[in-house]
Amino acid sequence: MPIIEVEHLHKRYRDTVAVEDVSFTVEQGEIFGIIGPNGAGKTTTVETIEGLRTPDRGVVRVLGLDPWKDRAELRERVGVQLQQSDLYDKVRVGEALELFASFYRDPADPRRLLERLGLAGKRDTGFDKLSGGQRQRLSIALALVGNPEVAILDELSTGLDPHARRDTWRLIEEIRAGGVTVVLVSHYMEEIGRLSDRVAVLDAGRVVAIDTPGRLTARVAAELHTDQVTLDDAFLALTGRSTPATR
Repeated sequence: MPIIEVEHLHKRYRDTVAVEDVSFTVEQGEIFGIIGPNGAGKTTTVETIEGLRTPDRGVVRVLGLDPWKDRAELRERVGVQLQQSDLYDKVRVGEALELFASFYRDPADPRRLLERLGLAGKRDTGFDKLSGGQRQRLSIALALVGNPEVAILDELSTGLDPHARRDTWRLIEEIRAGGVTVVLVSHYMEEIGRLSDRVAVLDAGRVVAIDTPGRLTARVAAELHTDQVTLDDAFLALTGRSTPATR
């Protein structure tokens, strides 16, 4: 059984349809990427998986459970990356991790997790003193402290320099190697291409393509009769924004 099942998801906010008809599955142990232009429905889709939104129509299952009705159980099994603004500037790294660990029945050891993420030396450092890369690592630590089976990471490396971005990518690969299924929402095509086993392309509230990054680029290359196609090019072509021939 897939770890995540989304079937004909539909969500409207008053007169705006945020998600028209989205369906996909996420298999155990894979990194599943979600990409799309602004307003494509990515955030609403992910928030429904997290149990923060209820669908107007359709079915969502995470680990066989309903994210809304079974929120309490899924909170123990699904880790969600926080945005930076969700942490108080003066909170210390160790304090934040120990606080979050207290929310779970069987949390990871905060000290070992800090060591694993390269933050052991920052245990007594305030959040406002961390670099961008260190803040991202802390947000990942907070998502993992409950020993989740699934981690949902949104805009993982936004604002990071190239070195910190690649360090973070290696970390995500290690997390997956440890048995965690990862859902990755990103605007960085290089990140999606490097990390994702499969990727769903959303546009105007619908899934316009699902495949491996390599097969998506090969599909667009074949349609355009060229071998000079990147994942950026494929994304633009699949969402109707542009093509390599017309940019």
